[in-house]
Amino acid sequence: METIAPATQDRPGSLPALHNRFADRLGQWFGHDLIALAARFGIAGTFWLSGRTKVEGTLSVSENAVALFEEEYRLPLLSPELAAHIATYAEHLFPILLVIGLATRISALALLGMTAVIQLLVYPSAWPTHLVWATALIYVAGRGAGRLSLDALLRLR
Repeated sequence: METIAPATQDRPGSLPALHNRFADRLGQWFGHDLIALAARFGIAGTFWLSGRTKVEGTLSVSENAVALFEEEYRLPLLSPELAAHIATYAEHLFPILLVIGLATRISALALLGMTAVIQLLVYPSAWPTHLVWATALIYVAGRGAGRLSLDALLRLR
């Protein structure tokens, strides 16, 4: 009876075997929990900083924010005042929820919606930046916050 040699990738010491061992090790080091935490904090920081530019004092929407929605952003169907308030509050609330990992999937979807509006209606040529944002948000919305979150503590999916 003839024996069949194992595939190259199954041979110990082969390049594919070494690659696969390395990939398994990376998967252990950079598992879902760390990736989700980094994605949550990174995208939360982006939106939080944007929200902070729209306020005066603690949470009073600035005249500059309203002017941005009147002159530069020009969203259809919403008055500049309403759009400025919605964006400002969303850019403060959802990042906080992402950082603490509460209602994470909903928060990620809300910010993904904002990203889509920004991409389609405000800055269509900024797609590389928005794609990075969307990737982090899609990951968190699809996979959840990970074990380092209030969602996990409360056993929320």
